[in-house]
Amino acid sequence: MRNRKIVEADFIIDKLTKSIEEVSSGQNISTLILPLKLDDLLGLKWQFDWELELEKESHFVYKLVAENNPNLIQGLICLERKPDHIYIHLLESSSFNKGSQKQFLGVAGNLVAYACKQSFHFGNDGNVSFIAKEQLINHYERSIGAFHFGNRRMIINTNAAKILVNQYFNS
Repeated sequence: MRNRKIVEADFIIDKLTKSIEEVSSGQNISTLILPLKLDDLLGLKWQFDWELELEKESHFVYKLVAENNPNLIQGLICLERKPDHIYIHLLESSSFNKGSQKQFLGVAGNLVAYACKQSFHFGNDGNVSFIAKEQLINHYERSIGAFHFGNRRMIINTNAAKILVNQYFNS
């Protein structure tokens, strides 16, 4: 059996928004979450190897885009359906949505809420898990209601998942 490197989550939930929020105007921008295609990655630089994630049969990769600009990827998420929950392998905001000069707030929250929505869809009561970097455990507890299960494993349970899904997908 090969040793698989587990990637620790280091995404930041900057704000829970209704979709994504333009920093300069405070305006909410409607979004879509769509399956990622290999062609979507052409010419873009990412921290993670998303092409590798697309090759894995058990992994499902999605892109977050603004409805009014579906060719510009705001963020990406890689999910795996487990028997009793959805596992987040990777989540990454686009480079222009990171740091103090970010263009949009709410990207990571939107993608985590989508993972919760998928969990409900597949009959897993909204349960989602991921492995967090040690220094971000408290952040995930406060920002999205996840709880620390041990060994850096974070769990989003039904109640927290309902809150996130209602926040982002209540239309």
